[in-house]
Amino acid sequence: MGSTPQPRRGNTRQRIQDVALELFADQGYEKTSLREIAEHLEVTKAALYYHFKTKEDILVGIFEDLNRPIEELIAWGATQPRTLETKKEILGRYSEALSGSEPLFRFMQENQAAVRDLSIGVTIKERVLALVDLIKEPDAALTDQVRCFSALFTMHAGIFALKDVDGDPEDKRKAALEVAVELVTRAHDPGSAQ
Repeated sequence: MGSTPQPRRGNTRQRIQDVALELFADQGYEKTSLREIAEHLEVTKAALYYHFKTKEDILVGIFEDLNRPIEELIAWGATQPRTLETKKEILGRYSEALSGSEPLFRFMQENQAAVRDLSIGVTIKERVLALVDLIKEPDAALTDQVRCFSALFTMHAGIFALKDVDGDPEDKRKAALEVAVELVTRAHDPGSAQ
């Protein structure tokens, strides 16, 4: 994956984020400089600096852009009744929000220390906990809480862990979503599947 993605005309900020994320994933966050990012974009470091002052600013911008739909989903879910249909809708929307974020998951896998050191690690954990709260019953048994956490991690695995499995990415996303829905359905009504 050493090639630079096709530039998206008119959105320099997005192009910077795309190139930076690819470089961070390929060679590591710590080993990538702003100068290298500018060179890959064929712009001056000053032009890059106009949009982002530091590598951390770039990374935080990427996370904020990807987190926005998840924050909106959490806000929406908090206003909905805790029905099985609502929980399925939350899972479906979360799966959609995750689609296309494979480069970010690759970065996180390859740069765990950087993610831990930056504020983004806390944000990710908070989002997962908020989503689990929306899909589990308030008085859920421990095994059902595990099912709800596992449902989200199943969708994460559908993005990253299944990338080397043969098949269409959309089919893999749908398969992971189906398993997640089965887990949450079981947790929603523990007596239904004995």
